[in-house]
Amino acid sequence: MAYRYWCGECGFKTPWLSESEGEQRQLDHYAQRHPGIPPGGHVEANRKNPEGGIGCVHVIGIIVLLLIIAAACSR
Repeated sequence: MAYRYWCGECGFKTPWLSESEGEQRQLDHYAQRHPGIPPGGHVEANRKNPEGGIGCVHVIGIIVLLLIIAAACSR
């Protein structure tokens, strides 16, 4: 899933990133623009276009289907 981190002190927001990368960019922003202030703001999750998601389920389904076909053909 992709996340966007918003600064609690100004209008800064990260682009849609992985959770760890977005958090690191927010920490870097606070260190540069708001030194001495603990990081705040909020995190937004991209629910409309999640990165990754169920893509792995499709691959597993194809593999299972191929195994069934191979087992049926070997008889």
